[in-house]
Amino acid sequence: MNIQDCPSPNLSDRSVDGAIDMVVLHYTGMQSARAALERMCDPAAEVSAHYMVDEDGGVFRLVLEDKSAWHAGVSYWRGATDINDRSVGIEIVNPGHEFGYRPFTAPQMAAVRSLLGDIVARHGIAPARVVGHSDIAPARKQDPGELFDWQELARQGLAIWPRSATDPVEPADVPDMLTAIGYDPSALLDDVVTAFQRHFVPHAVSGEADLRTRSMIAAVAAIKS
Repeated sequence: MNIQDCPSPNLSDRSVDGAIDMVVLHYTGMQSARAALERMCDPAAEVSAHYMVDEDGGVFRLVLEDKSAWHAGVSYWRGATDINDRSVGIEIVNPGHEFGYRPFTAPQMAAVRSLLGDIVARHGIAPARVVGHSDIAPARKQDPGELFDWQELARQGLAIWPRSATDPVEPADVPDMLTAIGYDPSALLDDVVTAFQRHFVPHAVSGEADLRTRSMIAAVAAIKS
């Protein structure tokens, strides 16, 4: 894979004992790839990622993986809040919900699969720990959103997706089951359900834990990871 270096100053040292055990996928949510790149390289913005994948499949490296990039913000996954310190962040060029959300391109997704495959292999990252920004920050974020093809990543062994339907969890058990999957128990339930739907029920993002959503919650929770 051809990777173009575009160093960002927005980084910090990882903790001495901080192993990389997560990948967080984002969309850029800006009107152009150039605008996103410029922002992530602007010291005043105080944001960055390790990589950015353009719509033509081009890959930019902004921060070396041995450093923390500033991509996760206030976030939570499976009891951890130091997400920047333990993850690799990948920004995927897309205008996002604010500027005209659209499907990700085939060359772009091919590059994401290649890049992600290399990262998870080198660090031994479990598929269940490849997540979206909305998964780790459901009250604040929507990305990479309901048009992102998580199922294809799962087919490649790079993410999780249930193989079959499961009996739905009871409505009263939804919060605990979502927490068991990894979501923040302190976040509003509607926000967490919406984030879960963006990832696993993309054709029915409502924030309501309906029968289909509760079936998928049970199926995802049953995946051994």
